[in-house]
Amino acid sequence: MATNILLTGASRGIGAAIAAALTSPQVRLVALSSTDGDLADPATPARLWDDALTRLEGRIDVLINNAGVFEANPLDADDAAWLIGWERTLRINLTAAADLSRRFVRHRLADEGGGRIVNIASRAAYRGDSPAHWHYAAAKAGMVAMTKTIARGYAASGVLAFAICPGFTMTGMAEDYLESRGGDKLLADIPLGRVAMPEEIGEMARWCALDAPPSMTGAVLDANGASYVR
Repeated sequence: MATNILLTGASRGIGAAIAAALTSPQVRLVALSSTDGDLADPATPARLWDDALTRLEGRIDVLINNAGVFEANPLDADDAAWLIGWERTLRINLTAAADLSRRFVRHRLADEGGGRIVNIASRAAYRGDSPAHWHYAAAKAGMVAMTKTIARGYAASGVLAFAICPGFTMTGMAEDYLESRGGDKLLADIPLGRVAMPEEIGEMARWCALDAPPSMTGAVLDANGASYVR
């Protein structure tokens, strides 16, 4: 029987690499992108979930939360703009993932067949980020904490949860960030000497979704070239 997987943020970068890694006759994949709905809208996760459930004939075995934004929110922005920026990033990067995860856990508990959640977080969850990205780091830290909580709460029912924390990855988003902050200096802080490739994160996500041993539930996997070692 094929494994039914719902993936968000699949249009480019890490998400596209995850979708490619999951291309297999043994996988039925619903790969969502921003064209399918705006995750800043509180109503979107429920609609996307229901649509995916229909497309996958009533069963979703794995949820991969990859959708996210990385938008600057300067400290000296006016109060209203700063709050809007904060809430938009938290809504897309954390609350939407929590909404989908809640629906997934309830779905799998009702089915009694177990399942897996893979959350794509960030090195920023542990190391923090730039002064303009408090919200991004906070959202990714929340995603890691959520992953661990789900793992602890539902392992006995077979619902497993994993988080992956990439550092810089060679996507359009990371390229812009590197360029804006002097790429050579940032690369000097990565002992491996390069940023991660999307295909590396894609393979990690595929493995967590399909092959990682159940005893690993709750694990957080780093992929940052040893730029931050916990």
